[in-house]
This record gives sequence, C-alpha cells and structure tokens, in this order.
Amino acid sequence: MSASMPVARSVGIDFGTTNSVVARGGDGGEVDLVEFAGPDGIGSVFRSALCFWQDDAVRGGLAHEAGPWAIAEFLDFPQGCRFLQSFKSVAANATFEQASLFDKRLRFEELGQIFLTHLIAHGGPLLRDLPDSIVVGRPVRYVGSRPDPALARTRYDAMFAMLGRPVHYVYEPLGAAYSFASRLSDPATLLVADFGGGTSDFSIVRVEAPGAARRCVPLGSSGIGIAGDRFDYRIMDHLVLPLLGKGGTYRSFDKVLEIPPGHFADFGDWSRLALMRNRRTLEQLERLRRSATDPAAIARMIAVVEHELGHGLYEAVGQLKRMLSGETQGHFHFASEDLTIEADVTRADFERWIAPDLARIGDTVDEALAQAGLAPEAIDHVFLTGGSSLIPAVRGLFEARFGDSRIASGNELTSIAHGLALIGQAPDLQEWIAPDGEQA
Repeated sequence: MSASMPVARSVGIDFGTTNSVVARGGDGGEVDLVEFAGPDGIGSVFRSALCFWQDDAVRGGLAHEAGPWAIAEFLDFPQGCRFLQSFKSVAANATFEQASLFDKRLRFEELGQIFLTHLIAHGGPLLRDLPDSIVVGRPVRYVGSRPDPALARTRYDAMFAMLGRPVHYVYEPLGAAYSFASRLSDPATLLVADFGGGTSDFSIVRVEAPGAARRCVPLGSSGIGIAGDRFDYRIMDHLVLPLLGKGGTYRSFDKVLEIPPGHFADFGDWSRLALMRNRRTLEQLERLRRSATDPAAIARMIAVVEHELGHGLYEAVGQLKRMLSGETQGHFHFASEDLTIEADVTRADFERWIAPDLARIGDTVDEALAQAGLAPEAIDHVFLTGGSSLIPAVRGLFEARFGDSRIASGNELTSIAHGLALIGQAPDLQEWIAPDGEQA
C-alpha cells in the first residue's frame, strides 16, 4: 500500500445475491466505496457471478473469473463455460452439496472463496491490506422453503476464513439503517426495508441525536425469502415457460398427463438453472420431448439448457422489470437461434403477477413492527434500499402503511456496505452482531 493511501480501520462487505459492494472506513470516520476494475471501466458494484472454463495451462485445469469479468468471459465463449449467478441463494440449502463444473465438484464455500479472491484482486490497492475489523452483511432470513441458518453460518465462516481476519456478521438492513442514521440530526425511529435479489429484510432502529452514548439501538427485525429473483421468476413463468412446455401434456401409455412442474423448478433459481446442463438432466428432457404432445416446446427448453441461454433470458427479464419501474408499459425482447420471444407487458400485468408476493412482504413488515412493539404511526422515517425498492408497487406498499412523506430512498445498491463499515468502527459493535446460526 502506498504511503499516501489512508489506513482502513474497518471494511464492510455486502455480499449480495445479485451484486456485491465493499466499503472502507478510515481513521477519521469517513467511509469510501471500493471501486472495482471491469472490462467496461470501474464501478462500485461487483456482480455476484462466477464463470468457469477448462484450461490446461492453469493449475487443476479449471480457470475462473468473477463479477463483470465473468460475464465478459461467458459472452465471449458461452458453449465452453459454466456461468453461475445468485449462488448466495443456496447458502442455507441443505440439499445443495456441490456444483458440478466440468470434472470438478465445488462446495458453496469453495465457490465463495473463488469469488472473494477475484473481488479482492479487482479491488486493487484498497483491498490489499485488510484491517482487523471486517463486518459482513447477512440476511435476516435466508432464501428457500426450509433454510438452515446454522448451515449458512458454517458455510459463510469457511468462505470468509480466507480473509485471515475475524469476521463479524450483521443483519443487512441494519447496515442500511446505520448508513441512513448518519444523515439524521434529530432523534427518530427508523424502519429500513432492504430488497435484495433473494431476500427482503426489515429492521427497526431507534436513532438518538448526534453525540449520544449510543447513537443507534436496534429494536426489531424480520425477513422473507422473496425479493428480486422471485419477481423475475413471475415474468419467466408468464412469458417464457409456457413456450418451453409448462402447462403442456405428455403421453404415458394410453394416458395424457400434465408435464410435472418439477421440470421447470430450476428456472425459478438462477443459481440452479446453469447446473441443469448435465447429461442426466438432458437425457430426461429428451425422453420428455419424445412423449410430449408439443415436442417443439420441450425442444426449446432443451435449447435453453444446452446452449446456456439462461443469462440472456435473465438480462431480458431484468430489462423489462426496470422498464416497468419507470413506464406503464414495456416490451419484452429475447432473440436467439433457438428461441425468440416478443411481448408487450403492462405495469398492471406485472403488479398482478407479483401481488401474492407483495402480500407476504407486507405481512413480514408487520412482523418487524410487532417485534419492536410499535404501530406504523410510531415510525418517523422509512428508508427503502435495494434494486427492487424502485418498483412502484413495492414503494406503494409502504406508502399505504406509512404515508408518502415518511418514505426516503437513495444509494439503493451501496448503503448496506457503507453502514457496515461504519458499524465496524462503532464502540458498541458487539451490540450489532447477528446471533450465531439463528433466523430472526
């Protein structure tokens, strides 16, 4: 590290399902976001993605990259790569044991260590010498139908052990709350809603005036495994999967049966979709194609898996979702040699598709209020963060409960890391640490 570079007292790591962000806290209490080199320039947001390919010139024969570099490698040579994104979503999944990558089998913690190695390398000098205070965000509730938080903690510990420093875990929305509190000059009760890729998490914090012995006091937290990836799947389910055979039928002897929905389950989890490209799955799909009433639809599904079209579909879905955040109608476009989809979608369509998810998110907000023993009227500020907080229906949920005047947003992708770095310098750091292996 150069002599002119300020020494970091703390580092906050927001390891996200879709994006990751790192912030450094300096001696003077200031916090700077780490900027990462990428093929298209530098930026403070590092995509939580991995790409693997075979290369006899590297040790072990398996080369890899992460972040925007992983995306660039995949786009250059999709047929020769294995592309993984949203792999954080399997951290608490006991059924996930390892990813099959060519002739290698990698556990979650090994994937995580590879990801961190590249994240640190692309962060340059700012991450070359890490301080003793490292704070890592974790969801209030992990994604999945039966998440195992103790397993997730074990995997996180193994993943972050490569940093060679003790790691403290703090609920992600508490990081955002601490960041927002740094803007306040008067006492207030704050609700933070953090919408990530895999989870939506909520925390309520009492903020005292600057100079108070304890500036922030956490009051309650709740979370649910519904967020941006689920919203993406709703678009997939209505626009894409019917073209791939969902809802169709197949012949079994003299009977016509509905195609089991299990064939399409992995399309709801981007981390698993890439892993469908294996001989066993493709053989199962080929047998299904031969017996399907509409074999062309199953052929399109096979093409999506075999030709690694998942990333392109993901980008098209995300583009439509972002479009509908600013416009009342959007156009879905995806084109490849094997599959073309064009569709006009209204914001009202999208809001209808995600309505059940929004209802469950609303119930989870109420859980946080109940845990804190507060009515909605007791909340002075509501801070919305995370990419899906930009969806009008999501914002509308909070406006209905708390009123528009109390809603605030900004720094949607970076506020968690910023707050985690601040917490890493706080004298009451131990008060912010999440319980070991527990779910709120």
